[in-house]
Amino acid sequence: MKVIDGLVKNFLCAALSAALSAVLSAVLLAAGSGAAAAQTDQGSFELVLKGLKAGALDFSAVQEGTSYAVTGRLKSGGLVSLLRKVRFEASANGAVSGGKYTPVSYSENADTGKRQSQSVMAYVRGVPQVKSYNPPRPPRTYDVDPASMGGTVDPLTALYATLRDVPAGDECRVQLSLFDGRRQSAVKTFGRQEAGDQLVCQGEYRRVAGYSAEDLAEKTTFAFTMIYAPAEGGRMRVTEVAMDTLFGRAKLIRK
Repeated sequence: MKVIDGLVKNFLCAALSAALSAVLSAVLLAAGSGAAAAQTDQGSFELVLKGLKAGALDFSAVQEGTSYAVTGRLKSGGLVSLLRKVRFEASANGAVSGGKYTPVSYSENADTGKRQSQSVMAYVRGVPQVKSYNPPRPPRTYDVDPASMGGTVDPLTALYATLRDVPAGDECRVQLSLFDGRRQSAVKTFGRQEAGDQLVCQGEYRRVAGYSAEDLAEKTTFAFTMIYAPAEGGRMRVTEVAMDTLFGRAKLIRK
């Protein structure tokens, strides 16, 4: 199962078909601001690859005080679903303070159409611990030690922090390290530009560790852009994420 590479495994980095995983990892980025009052966020996005519908991404979250909880689902659709049924579901919860997210637990359930898998991570003082990964896989020389991943966030927490509504002025301020239980990646956004009543951010997703030499030689950096539009309450909402993948240009478009 190939994960988050190719906004996003998990934008949200677990398994999907090659096209879906590529998109997912690129979207999984950013961090939002903590909020004292309860805030609920829901989003439904269509995944488009080379102009054709390839899947759908949905998430639902609540943040109250210093706590947050989020669930998410990514599934294949359109022509991709004719070739292979792909489904990825995950849940996460944790604490947030000063715009920094610290996960407490994360679980995922994935079906690539060829293989099913489940994994669970727990965090102790911000350090991830892989509690289970089924089916088990043999160790690899390029594996990442979870004990060295303190300060990282899981894919779904990253997805939520990226796609949630934010106060005007808090867009394009992303610098985030992710760990999905096997791989480490990094994302950042920059280049805040106004375009009428919308706002555009440039971004970059980078593979860091836990990848094979072949993966790293294939591509390590994926560029993307995010478009925000005004929402109620003076906040800004992500309406589109466009990214480079190993299979061409892809977009997440809010429904």
